Amino acid sequence: MTRDPSSQPTITRRALLGTAVLSPLAGCAKDGPSAVAPSAPAASASSSPTAAADNRHERLVELERKFDVRLGMYALATGTGVTIAHRADERFAFCSTFKGLAAAAVLAHNPLSHLDTVVRYTEGDLMKSAVITRKHVATGMTIRQLCDAAVRYSDGTAGNLLLRDLGGPARLTAYARGLGDTVTRMDRVEPKIVSAIPGDPRDTTCPRAIGTDYQRIVLGDALPADKRAFLRDLLERNATGAGARRVRAGVPKGWTVADKTGTGDYGTVNDIAVVWPPGAAPLVVSIMSSKATRDAGYDQAVIAEAAAYAVATLT
Repeated sequence: MTRDPSSQPTITRRALLGTAVLSPLAGCAKDGPSAVAPSAPAASASSSPTAAADNRHERLVELERKFDVRLGMYALATGTGVTIAHRADERFAFCSTFKGLAAAAVLAHNPLSHLDTVVRYTEGDLMKSAVITRKHVATGMTIRQLCDAAVRYSDGTAGNLLLRDLGGPARLTAYARGLGDTVTRMDRVEPKIVSAIPGDPRDTTCPRAIGTDYQRIVLGDALPADKRAFLRDLLERNATGAGARRVRAGVPKGWTVADKTGTGDYGTVNDIAVVWPPGAAPLVVSIMSSKATRDAGYDQAVIAEAAAYAVATLT
C-alpha cells in the first residue's frame, strides 16, 4: 500500500493506513540499510573536488538529531557540478519513488502509442491506496491513465499494473541497470515494498543512485524528447498532499519542481526531485529518511528543511 501522508507533517503509521551534468553512480556502502542510530550520525562527504565546501554538512546532522531520523541526501547543481552528499550511498527503502522509474521504463520499452493501450484489472488488484484505479474497474484504464495515477497520485494499484506491463519487478531492476545504476533493486510489488525493514536490502536504493536515475530520465537522454516531456509533466503536477510538504515546501515560491514522493514503515519519508530555479540550471535533490521503529511517526518537515539546506548551499 502506498503511504503518502497529506494531512499533517507528523502522523502515525496507523493514521495513514486506509543531464545536464551526469555524475557517476557509486555503490551503496552496505548490502542493507545502515544501522547507525540517528542520535549518533556519521555524516558522509563526497570525495569529488566539486563537493560542497562544507562537506560534513552539519545542518543535516542537526536535522537527524532534531527529528530522530537517519537522513540521506544527494543533491547536485547541474550547472556547476557542485554536490552535497550525506549518507548518499547508504541503502533506504525507496517505497513509492519507484513509480517515476516504472513509468519511464514502460515509456522506454514501447512506442508512445502504447500509452493508449487499455489495461484490464479486477477488484482483487485494488489496494487501500487505489484512489484512482478504484473508480475504473469496470472499464479498465489506459497506460497513460495508469502513469498519471501512479506518478501524480501515488496509486499503488496503478504502480503494480505498470510493473505488470513491464514484466515484473526484475524488469525494473534491469531498467535501472541500463541507466548505469548498479544499486537500485526491486524485488516485490506493493504493498510489500513499504515494509522498509532495517537491514533488508529488498526494494532499496541509495540517494545518489536514484537521484541520478531521475536526473537521467528527466534531464538526460534516457528517454526521447516526447516521452521525457510526458513524464516531466506528470512529475511537475504531483497531486499528493505529501508532495506539497516535502521538497516543494523547502524551495522558494516560483521555482518549478518535478518530484516523486515515497512513504513506508519505520518512519520512511522520501522525495526525489528535479528543481528549476528561475533562469538557472536545475538542481537534483534526492532525500531519503527512516527511523528505528516500525510505527514511528512521519516527519515530512525533515525533507522540507533538508531541501531548503540544499537550495541555500547550491545556489
